[in-house]
Amino acid sequence: MESLIVLGGALLFFLLLLVSIGLHELGHFSFAKLFGVRTTQFMVGFGPTMWSRHKGETEYGIKWIPLGGYIRMIGMLPPQKGDTPGQARTMRTGPFQGLIDSARGAALEEVRPGDENRVFYAKKWWQKLIIMFAGPAMNILLAILFFGILIMGIGTSQPQPVVGAVYQCSIPAAEAGRECRPGEPLTPAAAMGLRPGDRFISYDGQRIESYPQMQRLIRDSAGRTVEIVVSRDGQQIRKSVPITSNQLQSLDDPDKIETVGFLGIASMLERERQGPGAVVSHMGDMTVHTVTALIQMPQKMVGVWDAAFGGEERDPEGPIGVVGASRIGGEVLASEHQALDKLSWFIMLLAGVNFAVGMFNLVPLLPLDGGHIAGALWEAIKRGAARVLRRPDPGYVDVAKALPLTYVVAVVLMVMGALLIYADLVNPIHFQG
Repeated sequence: MESLIVLGGALLFFLLLLVSIGLHELGHFSFAKLFGVRTTQFMVGFGPTMWSRHKGETEYGIKWIPLGGYIRMIGMLPPQKGDTPGQARTMRTGPFQGLIDSARGAALEEVRPGDENRVFYAKKWWQKLIIMFAGPAMNILLAILFFGILIMGIGTSQPQPVVGAVYQCSIPAAEAGRECRPGEPLTPAAAMGLRPGDRFISYDGQRIESYPQMQRLIRDSAGRTVEIVVSRDGQQIRKSVPITSNQLQSLDDPDKIETVGFLGIASMLERERQGPGAVVSHMGDMTVHTVTALIQMPQKMVGVWDAAFGGEERDPEGPIGVVGASRIGGEVLASEHQALDKLSWFIMLLAGVNFAVGMFNLVPLLPLDGGHIAGALWEAIKRGAARVLRRPDPGYVDVAKALPLTYVVAVVLMVMGALLIYADLVNPIHFQG
């Protein structure tokens, strides 16, 4: 039964990702139509066509390989000087010129008489930028929507200034998970007799309003005796407690270990709704984390290769593909958590994947959307500089010159995608809720 739930959840997550892909392409498509670019295809998936329907000048359809999508806009590649729309020019010699001219010719053959103002390359730089940015923006907006539902609507588990558990001995962060050894002294919390459910009223003379405040106060009081007031069963208990020290993860840098004050408690978690500011803060943290992950992607892919073919342990913080994300979505729904917790994890995963897809597409390399965005910005800079220097308008940026690099990047992306799918099948990352 559990396997069926995992499979059903994975299929549900996969279908929702397909919807996200469709919305990504809808972002491109909507602004292409708005700015008058002739768009001949709107497809979800790649490969042979499963189903399609023509409406107006556009063919809408679904392909058999559901690992992406695309819209086909005419005139994505600008012509060489002297080319005529609808007619391919004679190819030149050279290591890459034949490849570039062949692609230009194929692009020009799509342009019909009267389409001169409906080609992508002839649009204003800011229109091209908006068209290409609209796809990733749709994924990012979906992520903001999902995180907003989670943080403001459902609520997230937040630590409270309430005792959830009492540790019996001080265990350094480097030895986390081991049992207490004979003869190890009691923690201040255990020696004081704190119990789960005790709510902190004050610490060292300061009234406690939140757990982060209390956590900072505890960490800053190593080696001192402080007065602690807690509420238990409607009564206040006041005691003076000598605070010991322990080696714990830094609150500001999780990779750093520091010696701080230690009381010996774990906080109680309670679901709490937060305001728009929490969503903004979370998206800021997500942006930093995602940009860092993208910079480390080559190194992380080496780890994926080792996990796929060398039997190494898969990095739970490493990249995953569509198959792996869908599998985790299924495991979330099959977990033993309460229904609301399952829904929260599912929404968080869907939001995280959408945000990662949106940010990845902004990488300034063709054939990613970010490559076209970079081309539009470069065109704006060149034309702006020409106006300031009173020089002739340099015209549009010839992105076709970047085709050799584009093909290399495309091959790398396909290899990465295939590697992630294989790794997700043979050595998957599992849900760790």
